[in-house]
Amino acid sequence: MGGHRPGWLSAWVSWATVLYLLLPITIILPVSLTDQRFLSLPYEALSLQHYARLLTTPAWTDAIGQSALIASASTLVAVVLGTACAIGCWRLSRRSTELVRALMLLPIIIPSIAYAVGLYRYFARLGLLDSFTGVVVAHGVTGIPYVVITVSTALAAFDPRLESAARGMGATLAQTLRWVILPRIMPGIVSGAIFAFIHSWDELVVVLFIASRRVFTLPRKIWDGINENLDPAMAAVAVLLVGMTVLLLLLDLALRRQRAD
Repeated sequence: MGGHRPGWLSAWVSWATVLYLLLPITIILPVSLTDQRFLSLPYEALSLQHYARLLTTPAWTDAIGQSALIASASTLVAVVLGTACAIGCWRLSRRSTELVRALMLLPIIIPSIAYAVGLYRYFARLGLLDSFTGVVVAHGVTGIPYVVITVSTALAAFDPRLESAARGMGATLAQTLRWVILPRIMPGIVSGAIFAFIHSWDELVVVLFIASRRVFTLPRKIWDGINENLDPAMAAVAVLLVGMTVLLLLLDLALRRQRAD
């Protein structure tokens, strides 16, 4: 018997929900092209002045640079630790490994505000407040669950006989990991890295607690701009953030399709 296909009502409800969620986001595009000096729709003509100011003002460029650097470093931390954890749990395959996987998910299960408060107290003792290292560690820890989930999913489809064959032919554990396991699960690793990068790039709550003057990421710059003045440049930043997120998600979708083929 064929599978159940949703009717036209379900399809309309689904598309209506998608449009309801996306329409508030689409308004930022015309606002970012306004010719006014405050947040509003274009009055006389479209203008790119706010994009130009975004890319030429040191305050904005420094925030973009810091966000990109922190997101890249924290993604590297998350990928290395998350991949190692997922492979270790996969090789052991015991009940205790399920507990380890569950513990690895805690950073995204616990509310961000609770995590941020705990980090503040902990980092204050270690002298990591308002430091590049502290923010990278905080974002790296919260990025690990994304990598563990995607890599564990990739490992679930991995044929263990390939590892056995490699070891039977004299390959060491390091060689088997490098030439057999990692190439097979690379789409899962890249997918986890994409989600970890997006998370760090957009994260605000933790930065508000553990950073002050020396570390000033792009989301925090937007937050301060909202509190101080409604600068149209924030709409331009929002367009760039949404565009980058969409491109990364499309890349992840392409990798998933490649892995399914």
